[in-house]
Amino acid sequence: MKVLVLGGTGFVGRHAAAALRGRGHTVVIGTRNPKRALAKLPPALRDVDLREIHLESLTTRYVWRPVLRDVSAVVNAAGILRERGGETYDRVHHMAPAALALACERMGVRLVQLSLLGLRPESRNRFLRSKLLGERVITETRADYSLVRPSLLDGADGCSAAWLRRVAAWPVHVYPSDARGRMAPLDVRDLADALAKLCEMPGYAMPREIELGGSARRTLADYLDTLRALHADRPALQLPLPGPLVRIAAGLCDLLHLSPLSGSVLELLRRDNLPRENLLQALIGRAPAPVGGRNLPAPRPVCAPELTFVGWIRELLH
Repeated sequence: MKVLVLGGTGFVGRHAAAALRGRGHTVVIGTRNPKRALAKLPPALRDVDLREIHLESLTTRYVWRPVLRDVSAVVNAAGILRERGGETYDRVHHMAPAALALACERMGVRLVQLSLLGLRPESRNRFLRSKLLGERVITETRADYSLVRPSLLDGADGCSAAWLRRVAAWPVHVYPSDARGRMAPLDVRDLADALAKLCEMPGYAMPREIELGGSARRTLADYLDTLRALHADRPALQLPLPGPLVRIAAGLCDLLHLSPLSGSVLELLRRDNLPRENLLQALIGRAPAPVGGRNLPAPRPVCAPELTFVGWIRELLH
C-alpha cells in the first residue's frame, strides 16, 4: 500500500513514516521544503518519494486530486504552532483538512487525521479553535476517516519533548501554578504504530474518534519529576509561578515565536486531557511503552522533604 504522510519531516510524521515503512508499505512524504527534508529524515527514510506540499494553498478538494492521485491512504500530521504569513491556523488546521477529507471521499482514499486531546468549543485560543473546526468539518464528510487524539508525546527527537527533557534536568522546576490538569504521556513510537495500523484498516473497524494515551496520569509537575529521574536521583525543587505571570511570558513567546511555550499549551495544562477510552493497546497489541524508557514513579507529595530549599542546596553541592 502507498501512504502519503503530510508533515512527514515533523516529530510525529517521521515516526509514522518509519512505522509504515517497517510494515512493508511504500511511503510518500509531503513537506514544504523537499531540499531540506533529507537533513530531517533518518537514514532509513532518505530514499522515499518527497512531494512539495503547502497546506495553506490546498483549500479546495480539486487541488488535492493530483496530490492523492496514486495513494491508498494519507496520514495528516501537518500543523503549525504559530502563524507565519499565509500559513494561518484557519487555512492549515481547518480549510485544508476539510478540502482533503472531501477529496479523500471522492477518490476513495483512507484518511487518518492527527488532532489532539482537550479541544473544547468554549476555547478562545485561535490555535485550539482551528483544530476543533478542522475536526468538525471532517466528521461532516463521508470520507473513510479516523480522527486520532493523542495525549502529550515523549521522544528524544521532538522539539517540545526534547525541551521538556532539558527542563526536567534542571535542579529547579518552574511551572504555572494553575497547571493542575492531568495528562497521559505516551511514547511517540507507540502513536506511530497506532497510525500505521489505522492506515491498514477501514474506519468502521474502530470508533471514528480515537483517543490515545500512556498508562499513567500525571500533572506537568509530576511529569517533570518522571523525566528528572532519568538524570538524577534527587528530585528538583518545585517552583510554581503565578498563572498571570506565565500567561504574559507565553504571550511574549507567541509574539516572538520562541520556545514551545504558548497560550494554547497553557490552556491545555489547566484541565485534564485524558482519553475517555484509551484505545492504544487495542491498536498496537501491547502495553504502552514506559515514558522515558522506565517505569513511572508515583507522584510525590508537595510537602516532601526533598522539595525544601535546604534539600535543593544539598543537591547543588553534591
